[in-house]
Amino acid sequence: MFLPKYTITNKILKNIGVVDASREVIINSPLIPAWEAKFRKEAIERTIHHGTHIEGNQLSFEQAQEVLDGQDVIARDRDIQEIINYRNVLKFIDNISNQIGSGGNYILTMETILEIHTLTIEKLINPEFAGKFRLKQVVVKNSLTGMVSYTPPPAAEVPYLMEDLLNWINCDDSDDVHPILKAGIIHYELARIHPFVEGNGRTARATATLVLFLDSYDIRKFFSLEEYFDNNPMDYYLTLQAVSNQLVLDSHERDLTPWLEYFVEGVAIELNKIKERVRRISLDSRVKDKLGEQVELNERQMIIMEYLHRHKQMQNRDFRKIFPDYSDDTVLREIKFLKQKDLVKKTGGTKNAVYVLK
Repeated sequence: MFLPKYTITNKILKNIGVVDASREVIINSPLIPAWEAKFRKEAIERTIHHGTHIEGNQLSFEQAQEVLDGQDVIARDRDIQEIINYRNVLKFIDNISNQIGSGGNYILTMETILEIHTLTIEKLINPEFAGKFRLKQVVVKNSLTGMVSYTPPPAAEVPYLMEDLLNWINCDDSDDVHPILKAGIIHYELARIHPFVEGNGRTARATATLVLFLDSYDIRKFFSLEEYFDNNPMDYYLTLQAVSNQLVLDSHERDLTPWLEYFVEGVAIELNKIKERVRRISLDSRVKDKLGEQVELNERQMIIMEYLHRHKQMQNRDFRKIFPDYSDDTVLREIKFLKQKDLVKKTGGTKNAVYVLK
């Protein structure tokens, strides 16, 4: 049976600590419904855009949003279809997650992975390849040089390797593996086996996300690992390839430690960013308690409130440090709104104004 080989390094331990601490803040934060819905929508948009962009999709983030909103976009049909397909993949995963949340049981099966692949490549390749393992040898080439960077296992081995992987996922031993590590292992193995003619990367990332959900590690569905991978795709592909190209006699001897260090660090970075935003937005809930009504603060207003909570006061000279890309007039308009809501007060004259929490 498949048994992953890796070492729990200090780097992995440190980042898992960051992940778990961030998760606690996120899942226990008293977000008001409007912000929770907004966070989930943004996470879906980022996941879809970056999950397809890393594979060569040419749409900008704004264009991807327009496609998801049902607007007409002038672009390649393939790029538009990839966005639609990945949205359908996330809906499929979300339905499974909701089933688990309602008390249902769900075991990851081969049919689930094949369905994820079918949704991923719908209308992009010949339908006879949808949800079917490849029957021929393929290679992974460097898009710039054309050189072969990785040769996956022979096609004849794919069904057995996939069955072996699923047996490990569903065995008792894997229950003792931290959900983040398990997701990283599954992501890597699907990328290594390369079971399909096309759509392997998106299928691997989507399945890893589903595995997190199956282990109740959905973290309110606020995160997007694809953004981390897409921010530096060279690191993503080189790390995968470096592990896959290790010279070993047996695939079970392949050391996954470098990949897992990279993967866990990405989860930690993404969740730490989300944690900081959640902390700012939780100010909105405190505002509601203070005023007895819901006041939806925009991003700049929340930053001002957070700054005042941390530093107790703000002066005009702080504007450039906090908002380097906005004019003083813009910042003053945001402060005026907070003053009108009786959240902030001003002391001193115009030039020496000091703003504090009311």
